[in-house]
Amino acid sequence: MVGLDRTNALLSVGRGRYPSLPLIRADLRQLPFQQMSFDGLWAAASLMHVPKPEARRILADLCSLIRPGGLFAATVTHGVKSRIVTNGWVPGRYFARWRKEELARAVRGAGWTILELKVVTNRERKGRWLILLARKQG
Repeated sequence: MVGLDRTNALLSVGRGRYPSLPLIRADLRQLPFQQMSFDGLWAAASLMHVPKPEARRILADLCSLIRPGGLFAATVTHGVKSRIVTNGWVPGRYFARWRKEELARAVRGAGWTILELKVVTNRERKGRWLILLARKQG
């Protein structure tokens, strides 16, 4: 198991909670791993912080990191208006909002088979979210 984040602050929190877990500072847009390095990936509320064209490429990059039959789980914000948030708990942060059908096309186009894709409301986080579980083909 490996944890990844782009910020030192969140990695520091992770190291405090899980000192034996390897944590790497990296960006989803340029992952430092070899192809077929993992059996599964979980992108928890991370893909939503990159514009959709980049997210589509990242989905394909993530697929290349997984061994055949491996799993991919992700959560992204549901909706239609992507933008930089100017208030709330993360002002200045970009949020891409995805429609269910739009995310399904992007995921399938990247080489994944969707096992589950559903909209949930006010579960772990406020608002509407898409929850995805997919398997690498092959």
